[in-house]
Amino acid sequence: MKKYAIGVDYGTLSGRALLVEIPSGKEMAAAVYEYPHGVMDRALPDGTSLKPDWALQHPQDYLDVLTHTIPAVLKESGVSPEDVMGIGIDFTACTVLPVLKDGTPLCFLPEYKGRPHAYVKLWKHHAAQDKANELNRIAEERGEKWLANYGGKISSEWAVPKIWQILDEDPEIYEKMDRFIEAADWIVWQLCGKETRNSCTAGYKELWNKRAGFPSREFFAALDPRLADLADTKLSQEITPLGSRAGYLTEKAAKLTGLSCGTAVAVGNVDAHVCLPAVGIDGPGKLLAIMGTSTCHILMGEKELQIPGICGVVEDGVMPGYFGYEAGQSCVGDHFAWFIENCLPADYYEQAKAEGKNIHKFLREKAQAQKPGQSGLLALDWWNGNRSVLVDVDLSGMILGMTLQTRPEELYRALIEATAYGTRMIVENYRRGGVPVEEFVASGGIALKDPMMMQIYADVLNMPIRVTSASQGPALGSALFGAVAAGKEAGGFDSIFEAARAMDTSHDILYRPIPENAAVYEKLYEEYEKLHDYFGRGENDVMKRLKAIRNANC
Repeated sequence: MKKYAIGVDYGTLSGRALLVEIPSGKEMAAAVYEYPHGVMDRALPDGTSLKPDWALQHPQDYLDVLTHTIPAVLKESGVSPEDVMGIGIDFTACTVLPVLKDGTPLCFLPEYKGRPHAYVKLWKHHAAQDKANELNRIAEERGEKWLANYGGKISSEWAVPKIWQILDEDPEIYEKMDRFIEAADWIVWQLCGKETRNSCTAGYKELWNKRAGFPSREFFAALDPRLADLADTKLSQEITPLGSRAGYLTEKAAKLTGLSCGTAVAVGNVDAHVCLPAVGIDGPGKLLAIMGTSTCHILMGEKELQIPGICGVVEDGVMPGYFGYEAGQSCVGDHFAWFIENCLPADYYEQAKAEGKNIHKFLREKAQAQKPGQSGLLALDWWNGNRSVLVDVDLSGMILGMTLQTRPEELYRALIEATAYGTRMIVENYRRGGVPVEEFVASGGIALKDPMMMQIYADVLNMPIRVTSASQGPALGSALFGAVAAGKEAGGFDSIFEAARAMDTSHDILYRPIPENAAVYEKLYEEYEKLHDYFGRGENDVMKRLKAIRNANC
């Protein structure tokens, strides 16, 4: 009898469930649920306004994903719940929320519905940047050795700056919460009825190390005496390795999802990291770029090397036995959506309608007709700050070279090229740090849907790019971890390496660099690198000064 597993992938704007056949990994059915509350960056549901750089979400949306998508994939596929052996979860990170000891989010309590700090802080919540800056300063002054494992800087996107912001701005919320937990771990808690903390988010986002544990009590006290016992009280010293089983579906969760009580549940994971086995990666030297609203660049190595500007290096952070390296770009799909929503003239929409095309296809065709360098434009891809290699959310976007003849499609292509340059910066930073990048694999909706963009990436990087044919890489990866949680005796896998090797990559698409394009992009990249360092490494902090003026006048 055939067996199946389900992966649930929580993105920035929606959650999706994927039902796959095991061991083949064949995708049987998928369902998507858009978050009703979306990203709350201007106001709470009750109208309470939010300041700049906030990005919150409502945890009820996450529960609704389970009740809508899992029954949908069971119905579409005709698969019996009894034949689903395991379920895995992945999430954006660092996406965190304050909860009570029973797992109840504080924003569910009537008295806290109007308190911003009671809600989920999404990964791109950047309002804790002042806390990140102070954390980095104190860590450097104290000579904290662990800081180098995070490229020398902790981002405001990470957990400790976010929880410190709560303590500073709403200490009542800090005192009320029993746990500050990653959304990935919270969902797993809702499924199997007990708290687990996965090694991926603990290592990359909460400063935990497999060998050394969390930073010392003395370090946290140096940030604020009230944080001294942070790791023991609001976080947890019990960290569960990836590939482990968190537990089994409770009766309550079975009713919520339509699955059988006792279905194996994998420990939580991160959307980027969980994707590697789904695309057949089972060893070092192969970089995976998961391209969506943002992009994560995940790579495994055989040694622990401290590389400036990366998001982190964590032992067993991706797959057991290797050191997982993470870097990323904070603005990719968001970048292009912003441009289409705000910068196109009405006649473009009219022309697209007349030609029977949606605006994305219409604009892409216009951009594709251009040659590299033809527009005379160069952009920096920092519309949502820089995650790697500068680790600075106070940086902002820029386009250079505009004239009265500049057309929207030229601006659009320049923004695409900017994200490719940013990716090359990350690849070269890995190589300079001693971590080989021998293969480049791309996954995610953008990689599958935009051949023009992937060809630009191949030309800018001057290396082949393999685009995985898996339509839902993170969800597939989560399903594989769910099958590992179930184990081979139940029809799954005994290890994630076994699962990765079972994947069929024969239908992947390969983009090869076009030599004449690569030659032009080599010159453009040199100019990008100069602008990158000029605005990003302190020679001209005009972006920061402009942001400070804006914040002072909000």
